[in-house]
This record gives sequence, structure tokens and C-alpha cells, in this order.
Amino acid sequence: MLLWTAFLLGFLGSFHCVGMCGPIALAVANSKENTFLHHKIYYNLGRSVTYAFLGLIVGSLGFTLSLAGVQQWFSVAMGLIILVLAMSYKKADQFMAIPALSGIVRWIKLKLSFFLKKGGSTAFFATGLANGLLPCGMVYMALIAALGLQNPLLGASYMLFFGLGTIPLLMVLMYSGSVIPVKIRMQFQKAIPYVGVLIGLIFIVRGLGLGIPGLSPSFEIFDYGSEQFEITMCH
Repeated sequence: MLLWTAFLLGFLGSFHCVGMCGPIALAVANSKENTFLHHKIYYNLGRSVTYAFLGLIVGSLGFTLSLAGVQQWFSVAMGLIILVLAMSYKKADQFMAIPALSGIVRWIKLKLSFFLKKGGSTAFFATGLANGLLPCGMVYMALIAALGLQNPLLGASYMLFFGLGTIPLLMVLMYSGSVIPVKIRMQFQKAIPYVGVLIGLIFIVRGLGLGIPGLSPSFEIFDYGSEQFEITMCH
């Protein structure tokens, strides 16, 4: 049920992230070898694959935590974090300035430059893969949601749909050859906090175990010796 929120978050987030990813997309589009549609698709799919891989990692981490018996309240906690990020997603981009990340960001940019100069379908796909690793407040928010799903496949699917949601705007950008006007971008960005709050509330309601099928399944805890197992009961 949450996958549609991932696509919507990716679409709206692309109006914010185009400031960083836009120049890279234009560089790919302006490459003399990038004359075919599938070259542009390779680049965008590369980003989506990276997002999906990151979703798989955090989903696996969430699954491990669910086995430790924190499934219910972990979902509530992730929902609260998403609420905070939704109201300050622009400030999350400031993590790029953290010294510990500056070296990683520098390495990613070097790879981007290398692949852009190399050209070719494989290089465009690799450019997308590297681009997906750049720190971004919107990606952070989506990753928290993927973590809250506590399932590797659902986490990967959530981030894949997030990546797919960013493609329409970047494809328009790559074909138009010009940056989207700031006024239009700002109009779409105004909806980001509302969508983020909606996603956060969904995770909170989901974690409360209200017995609502498909939205907030109930939780029952069983004791076996010294261990507890928290099981989701879908009615």
C-alpha cells in the first residue's frame, strides 16, 4: 500500500533535487554519444537501481530489528522521524558538509566525471549508479520509510518506486536542455512536507496495531521461555 507514497515522494522530491542532479542529467543529455532514448533511460535506471540496493540494505537492517521484538514501536519511531524530516528536508542536505562525508562525496563526483567523459551505454548506467549515492534529504526520508518497512524486499521495492518517481522530471529536463524555472519548482516543493507528514502518520498508525486490515494490523506477543516473539496478526 505504501509504494504509491514512494513514487509520489520521488516525483515531488525531484523538484527539490533537480538543483543537484539537474546539471548531471544535462551533462548526460548533452553528451555527443547520448543521441538515443535508451541512453537516457540507462542513466535514470542506474539511479533507481542504487536506490533499490540501498533500500535492500536498510530493509534487511529493519528486518533484523523486527526479529529482536521491536517491530511495533519501531514503526512508530520511524514515523516520528519522517515527520521531523518532512518539516526540515532542506536542512538534511547540509549533511553533505560533514567532514566524514566530504571524502565520500568527492569520490562520487570523481566517478561521475570519469563516466561522463567515457560515454557509452554502460557509462551512462554507471553514472546513474554513482549519482544515486549522492547525499540528499529526500533520499534520507525515503530510506527511513524503507527501514520502517522492516523487510528487505519491501525496502528495495519502496526505494525502487522512489527512484522511478524521480524519472519523469529528469527526462523532461534531459530533453528540454534547460533547468526547470525556480517558480515552478517551488510550487511543487510546497507539497513535499504534506506528503512527508502523510507517510509519517501512516507509519505511526501502522505501528499502533489498531487492527485495521492493510493499514494497521494488530500485534500479539507470545512468550516462549525467556524469549518474546512479536507477530503481526492480519484480520
